[in-house]
Amino acid sequence: METKVLITGATGATGKNAIANLIEMDIPVRALVHRKDGRSDLLASQGAEIVEGELSDFKSVSAALEGITSAYFVYPIQVPGIIEATAYFAQAAAEQHVVHIVNMSQRSARRGSPSHAAQNHWVAERVFDHFSVPVTHLRPTLFAEWLSYFAEDIKHNNRLVSPFTNAQYAPIAGEDIGRVIASVLARPQEYSGKTLELYGNQEVTQNRIAELLSESLGRSITYMPVDIEHFKKVLEGYPPYFIQHVTGIVQEFNTGNFAGMNSHVEEITGRRPLTVGSYIQKNIGLFK
Repeated sequence: METKVLITGATGATGKNAIANLIEMDIPVRALVHRKDGRSDLLASQGAEIVEGELSDFKSVSAALEGITSAYFVYPIQVPGIIEATAYFAQAAAEQHVVHIVNMSQRSARRGSPSHAAQNHWVAERVFDHFSVPVTHLRPTLFAEWLSYFAEDIKHNNRLVSPFTNAQYAPIAGEDIGRVIASVLARPQEYSGKTLELYGNQEVTQNRIAELLSESLGRSITYMPVDIEHFKKVLEGYPPYFIQHVTGIVQEFNTGNFAGMNSHVEEITGRRPLTVGSYIQKNIGLFK
């Protein structure tokens, strides 16, 4: 069978970057999107085949996986349903004789996580493990894109309001994870059955991020720590499931569970991941 890769979450931070890298490798790509729009048109112009569907719909998942050799699975963190979607995806992949799945999990995925979403990611890993299709689990630490949640406050009030203490962590950008996804899908035999924790280029604190924002923007950005109850007000408008997830992640973070680093990104892709300063510079328009 000719190699063809399915990318879910195709217009998101990891999916769109995985697609760009796969196309650069001359690997045919099918992109699963919720609906066709300007973002999917851009993917199509790059050479991706576009199909519409929902991970919560077994029929559309099965159709999307037809003729696919390897696939990337990512489920939106904002809403529940990952365990059912994982079962649909794993069953459909087995029926379509898919040879490898890359599963997006998270650093905090464990049985006893205080975050329901993180706990569900751990259960979803176990669901994939029980099926016949070989899988690689990715467990990145917090995305550098988390800064976008605070962008408006940074822009208008010159402050970084966050419930995270000054514990250290190494945030990783979606474009670096996308390169890892593409590399693993291109060489599945090297990573089958592995769980890969992924980190960015440097460990930082919230104070250091405020300093980096100040350097890039040319004005003073102040880090303002707040408790989780105050921060819940910042998240008003987000689904309750996501707010509960953030509450759990804050508990994990503030006890040091997101600390650490490794060289997996560079070893897998041949390139070091972005520094936080480089990420800010590449996305400076968010914060000006």
